[in-house]
This record gives sequence, structure tokens and C-alpha cells, in this order.
Amino acid sequence: MALGSLLDAGAPPEGVRAVLSGLPLEGWTLEVHEEKRGGLRATKVKVLTGREQPHRRLPDIVEIIRAGGLPEPVARDAVRVFTSLARAEARVHGVSPDRVHFHETGAVDAIVEIIGTVAALHLLQVEQVRLSPLPLSRGFVQCAHGTLPVPAPAVLELIRGFPTRPAEVEAELVTPTGAALAVTLASTAGGFPGLIVEEVGYGAGTATLPFPNLLRAVLGRAEPPLPSRLRTEGQVTVLETVLDDVNPEHHPYVLERLLAAGALDAYLTPLIMKKGRPGIKLTVIADADEWNSLVTVILKETGTLGLRVRREDRVVLDRRMLTVDTDYGPVRVKVALLDGRVLRVKPEFEDCRACALQHRVPLRTVSTAAERAAEALLAQERQPAEQQE
Repeated sequence: MALGSLLDAGAPPEGVRAVLSGLPLEGWTLEVHEEKRGGLRATKVKVLTGREQPHRRLPDIVEIIRAGGLPEPVARDAVRVFTSLARAEARVHGVSPDRVHFHETGAVDAIVEIIGTVAALHLLQVEQVRLSPLPLSRGFVQCAHGTLPVPAPAVLELIRGFPTRPAEVEAELVTPTGAALAVTLASTAGGFPGLIVEEVGYGAGTATLPFPNLLRAVLGRAEPPLPSRLRTEGQVTVLETVLDDVNPEHHPYVLERLLAAGALDAYLTPLIMKKGRPGIKLTVIADADEWNSLVTVILKETGTLGLRVRREDRVVLDRRMLTVDTDYGPVRVKVALLDGRVLRVKPEFEDCRACALQHRVPLRTVSTAAERAAEALLAQERQPAEQQE
């Protein structure tokens, strides 16, 4: 389905066949044709083989890839996919990755499908892959190891840390092969980025499901880059929940606990809920991959039954921190820069508070003194640069 969706989105079938032609594998044919699923047109890909397949291990497959004359990016990413798969299977079966026997995923059809998908991405000149949340279904699946629950154990190992969504259907919607491709090749997950859509492709599956059994690939260009004065600083994870039965006296304590546990920020927003009841929305900003402990704090301290989790891009100004001397003591000051020039200065509140209490002066007096000292220091730094210009 992955390969079919990319071919449907514009990857040339003959180009993919040409990339695959050098692999030291015999007795296979790549069949590509159009089918319909639920009234939607899609591309169906089948790898036809006529031989019994030997059991292969990771070193065997790596040797096949290296001997195939593949473009370097294709060979590199194909090895990465199979290595991810081997590590997941190794953890499930309690052996080392090199000793994992690939059964279904080591057959010629799986090798061709995986390398073909990587080749299609290469031919389409895709620079970044993003995933929507992966659908986790239920039931059982028959494989070389017997009857296994869905999601298969290897799938759960592979998708650690990736967003998922429940799918109330008894069928295998995410296979080990699909999971390995997805999590190895995707740089981020969580839904559509800002995108100018250029092509859309649908890959047809085989199983009959209550909905169209399709995988959709959306190709596009990123939105125009940010102005040079701004920069992206990776992604953050946003946690949100609505509270309507928490003692308001507890709110400051919850925020303190979250900040102490590593939250980048945490704040409360008043709102009106259904039936006109007042409520509070708790929002927590966390590092993209370091948020599990914050979920625990929220669930324990608020009594909420659930929360929303999403990833968002973050855009920030350049910043620097400096320390200035005032009549009331040293104060740290945060400086925001726009195109290399100072946009604003902001004294650190806790430093100003400590100085104000120590000298028994208004907080505003210390803050103003720190701002003036910072502006004077920055002006001194600018003078040599301006003289050189």
C-alpha cells in the first residue's frame, strides 16, 4: 500500500523497477494496476513470486541491499528500515538483532516492497516524511510464529513514542513492515504540517474492511520559509485538559509541580463549559519527546479522566542572557534579538524580587534600574561594531 500510494502520487513505476533491477534476487515481478476501493480509484501493487523463500537474517538482507547497486540514499534508508524491524523482533523474541529470522518480511516480496517504497520516495525527491496518528485495531493475525494479537508485538515495539488512534475493527491495519517503514522514514508525526498540496496518491490494500482499505500519500511543498529574523526551534508537545471540579486553591500547586517536573510552561485559562458551567483549561508545554512524566502529574494532581496531546512547531526570536549590576545588586536580563538587533530587554522577575525585598524598595524600581543598565551595556557593545562599519 505504501508503494502503491507513492506510485499513484507520481513516482514512475519504470523508475522504481530500474532501481530494483540490480538486486541479486530472482523470480519476481512487480505488477502495478488500478483498482477501486469504496468507489475511490487507487493503485494496487503486487510482487509476484514463484519460488519458495529461504529464511533470511538481517546480515543476509543487508548483503542483498549492498550488492544491488542502489543509489546511496536508497541503500542507506533500506538498511535502516530492516535494522529497525530486526531490533523490534529481537526484543520480542529475546535474541540479538543479527539472529532474528525474517519470515514474511524476509521474503522476496517484502524486500522488494520495502526497497521499492524507499526508491519511490527518492525518485519523488521527498525531503521529509510526516505521519498521521497510526490506527491501532484489535483481533488476531496468523503468521509464521502462529496466532498473534493485533497489533502484533513487533508493531508495538516499533511505534513506541509515535501518536496512535483507536480503530474499532478486527483486522491488522498496521503490519510490522508498514510500521518499520513509517517510523524509520518519518521525521515527525502528528498530522498535516503547513503544506502546499501538489499531488495525492492512494494505495489499495487487499483485505475487505468496513471502510475503503486505502493508504493516502500527500505530496507538497512546505509553506514559504520564515523571515530571516525568526527561526524554528523544533517541536513541542502540548498537553491540554479541562477542569471543572478541582479546588481552585490547588491550581498554583499543580502549576508548580508541572514546572518542577520539566514543563517548559504551564498556564490556566478560564472558560465556560457545556450547560454554562465555569471551568479551567490547563495547558502544558513540554519538550517534544519528554512529556510522559507530566501526564502522570496531571492525572494524579487534577483528577481529570483524560487529556489531549498534540505536537506543534515552535517559532522563537533569538535570545541571549546577560547579567547587569544595579544599585540593588546583580540582575539577570533576557535580551530578545530581531535580525541581530535588540528588540526588547526583560529583567528576570525573581532576581528583581530578591533585590527589592533585600533593599526594601519597590519592585518596579529594581526592574527599571536593571532595564537601564542592560540598555547601557548593550549600547557600549554596539559602538565598536558601528565604528568598524
